[in-house]
Amino acid sequence: MALLACHGGQKRLQEINVIDYIQKGGLLMWPILACSIISIAVFAERLFYLHRATIHVGEFLKGLSNLIQRRNFAEALHESAGTPGPVARVIHSAIIRHDSPRAELREIVQEAGQLEVPKLERFLGVLATLAFLAPLLGLLGTVAGMIDAFGTISSNGGYATVTELSRGVYKSLLTTAAGLVVATPTFVAYSYLSSRVNTMLHDMERAGIEIVHMLTESRPLGGIISFQQPAETIAAEQQ
Repeated sequence: MALLACHGGQKRLQEINVIDYIQKGGLLMWPILACSIISIAVFAERLFYLHRATIHVGEFLKGLSNLIQRRNFAEALHESAGTPGPVARVIHSAIIRHDSPRAELREIVQEAGQLEVPKLERFLGVLATLAFLAPLLGLLGTVAGMIDAFGTISSNGGYATVTELSRGVYKSLLTTAAGLVVATPTFVAYSYLSSRVNTMLHDMERAGIEIVHMLTESRPLGGIISFQQPAETIAAEQQ
């Protein structure tokens, strides 16, 4: 019981310290705190979206290849429509128009991929903005705190003790520290999500190229060679 009480007391002390830091840092600590909340929400939403949209492209294309070789396009459409993610949607757009010429299929795949890019890159710009904005807010808070500290010194006739000066510098530097604490993980999150998006774009391009090859190679030969002579030629030879 004593250990639990001690642990609970430490947690309350930490919460009090955080609130105390925010209050000492000034008004600009609240926008920095808002930046941290928004960045956490955006990262969680994007991570969940990309996790759901990620599929094993090789296995998915292998399963579709067997269906397309048997020209079972209805089941191939059902499989691609029931699979979540941009890769499946790009493949689905090509299978719907499987009878189109090869050049037209390429255009269909490219257009479908371009429509998926904004969905993948959604809110990434917000993370990048927050990563640059948070340290700037911290720097602004530090400059404002230093101006306030030296303003207090000048109002006292230019005299101040070391304690008063260090207290003012300490309060002004809190916003810079808070801005860097928010900006660093936000930038790391942005870099990680950008790499995931680039990987998915590569998978979309690969899937589009392979599905065009599958659809064009599975078509029956258009021209049938006939070895039977026309009736007019046979009649002419008999005469």
